[in-house]
Amino acid sequence: MILSMGTHIAPAAVADFHQVVTDHSRYWGERDLRSLHLLALVQEFSSTCLVARAEDGIRGYVFGFVTPDGTGYVHLIATRDDARGTGLGRRLYAAFAEAARRHGARRLKAITSVGNTGSVAFHRRLGFDARTVEDYDGAGRPMVVFHRELPLDGPRS
Repeated sequence: MILSMGTHIAPAAVADFHQVVTDHSRYWGERDLRSLHLLALVQEFSSTCLVARAEDGIRGYVFGFVTPDGTGYVHLIATRDDARGTGLGRRLYAAFAEAARRHGARRLKAITSVGNTGSVAFHRRLGFDARTVEDYDGAGRPMVVFHRELPLDGPRS
């Protein structure tokens, strides 16, 4: 568990999953990404599915897992509308990177839609390499794919 500025980051529980889905618009605005929220991730990869909790509820979360080849894959990361710009996203990524490293990860990976310029900028600030892969999510559906070696706070390879 990581404690910072009244917010602690800890593994997500099933109730946390249901809460972030209930409060979906606080994290994602008008974009409906509920179909990407998979309870199975929290059930099966609880040590790499994390929530940032404060007295006023869940301020952010990251859901991910480690692949057999040593890649820590971030499936979703979000901060609540009133927690943006506080460094919480960076702290969530650091907590995920540490949890993933404990499970053998040597690198991180994430994807986003081509039009998600905020996500692209955020990942680049964290030192990720970004490239657009055509047809990544099916024919005519390019995605931006991010890669970064661990440690997160160390030099990139």
